[in-house]
Amino acid sequence: MQLKLVSGNSAGTVTAYYVRIYILLSSKGNKHDEIDFEFLGNLSGDPYILHTNVFSQGKGGREQQFYLWFDPTQDFHTYSIIWVPHHIVFLVDNTPIRVFQNSESIGVPFPKNQPMRIHSSLWNADNWATRGGLVKTDWSKAPFTAYYRGFNSIDFPNSSPSPSSKSFSDGNWEAKELDTKARRRVRWVQKNFMIYNYCADLKRFPQSLPPEC
Repeated sequence: MQLKLVSGNSAGTVTAYYVRIYILLSSKGNKHDEIDFEFLGNLSGDPYILHTNVFSQGKGGREQQFYLWFDPTQDFHTYSIIWVPHHIVFLVDNTPIRVFQNSESIGVPFPKNQPMRIHSSLWNADNWATRGGLVKTDWSKAPFTAYYRGFNSIDFPNSSPSPSSKSFSDGNWEAKELDTKARRRVRWVQKNFMIYNYCADLKRFPQSLPPEC
């Protein structure tokens, strides 16, 4: 999906694109699955925060957050989710920023058994979205407008590509592992632009980090 985000003072708003079993991908019910791209609104001059999360069997709490290396309000940029049985990859302009591996072998549920729908929305979340809810939506700035275009969905019928297939960076999104170039890009993004990683939050998980971490 290509998005151009709300410009100016968008504090308290969230532009979402997600897959949810309810960017967003999601399913239905108390044990729904969900894969989230959420863009947390800002005060004029402050950067947007890109919020990502993965829910499985109704349990989320797997947040990673990033600043973007461009102004997402000035032009359209492409935000992609690769959802295959062995991993979920989040991409911005074809740069992978996050990989969530299938860790069912160590008891971590993975969203692969429920069908999901694509959802998108622009909604008020001033109870948490901007500086933890400290900055409220300024309704005098309404209407708030985000732009969507270029949605595309591709079915991956095969999850075991042949060894001779192209690399991940060359567009073989079914590849079971990121190649060297893609791993380098993930490290670059996470080193320079990641601002929160649940797998490093010892205050939240004082006893032990989640097993997939």
